[in-house]
Amino acid sequence: MTTIGWFEVGTADAAESRRFYGELFGWRIAPDEQSPVPYDLFYADGENAVGGLADTGGELPSYAIFYVEVPDAEAAAERAESLGGKILVPPQSTPQGHRFAHILDPHGNHLGVITSPKG
Repeated sequence: MTTIGWFEVGTADAAESRRFYGELFGWRIAPDEQSPVPYDLFYADGENAVGGLADTGGELPSYAIFYVEVPDAEAAAERAESLGGKILVPPQSTPQGHRFAHILDPHGNHLGVITSPKG
């Protein structure tokens, strides 16, 4: 079974996005100390991060995507491509051991697939 496992907002104005989402939803937002790039985590319930805020530095258009939890991010990205989608960000790992990829569906919708670390 697959489910929505994460969401991410990408922005060139991280400070404004932190303010907006924090005030809109009452979320606590804190830097991801393990990330090698500027990245914040959204906490909706205090303990567990539910999504992330990527500071694109203006190098990408702003975006908001969801990630579907899958058993194998590489296989899901390859399957998406075989079904007419396009791989935007090839499968890669986070410092926490998640594997993810960004894809476009055949109609141009941007989404992600993610595999959580085992154990």
